[in-house]
Amino acid sequence: MKNFFKKIFKIISVIISLLLIIALICYFVFNKPLPKGNNTKQADVLAKKMLTAINYEAYTTTRFLEWSFANGSHSYKWDKKTDIVIVKWDDYTVDLNLNDIYLSIVSKENTKITAKESREAFVTAWNYFNNDSFWLLAPFKVLDNGTTRKIVKLKDGSEGLLVTYGSGGTTPGDSYLWKIQPNGFPISYQMWVDIIPIGGIEASWDEWKVMDNGIFLPSKHVIGPVTLDMGDIKAYN
Repeated sequence: MKNFFKKIFKIISVIISLLLIIALICYFVFNKPLPKGNNTKQADVLAKKMLTAINYEAYTTTRFLEWSFANGSHSYKWDKKTDIVIVKWDDYTVDLNLNDIYLSIVSKENTKITAKESREAFVTAWNYFNNDSFWLLAPFKVLDNGTTRKIVKLKDGSEGLLVTYGSGGTTPGDSYLWKIQPNGFPISYQMWVDIIPIGGIEASWDEWKVMDNGIFLPSKHVIGPVTLDMGDIKAYN
């Protein structure tokens, strides 16, 4: 029996070692340093061009947004007028108050929940919303308070828009380098974010749908072999 466990331990050790080696190889092969960029005024012009392309003006008057994330396991209905988001996952439903999350209302299907579980649920809903709404609305947030913008020269000679979030959300300090078509539409961005150890991972932003009220929203994103589907997206007043 001892020999059996020794063999299992050796196999596990070898697997862990191989995974670490693969992780290190991936890091050194794919990791890219955050570009510095310059010319903030020109960056603001490029940011406004992108906002015009996706119809930011109509977005400002949009009242309701609906979408889902994580293969439909998280779903959202956001009333932008009241800043209440109905967030659903598993058996939980949270009426998330974006102005004061402690005023949020939590329910769990056919189950009474404790005050502690309720607090944990609305914090989870807040974190889900911050992440999942960014994948829907990031282009609309390039001029948000706390952001800085710079121009970066890309390999093909075009200009990329580097946006850094100094505040807000769950992970302030994250940076995104947008590749933009001549007409202003986003193509993709590269990410330098706290939750991904490899810098410069690229995600597509080229699967657009026009909503009934005229704004453009992404239907999905592709990150290497992974596809992030935004579900049945809706925007209306």
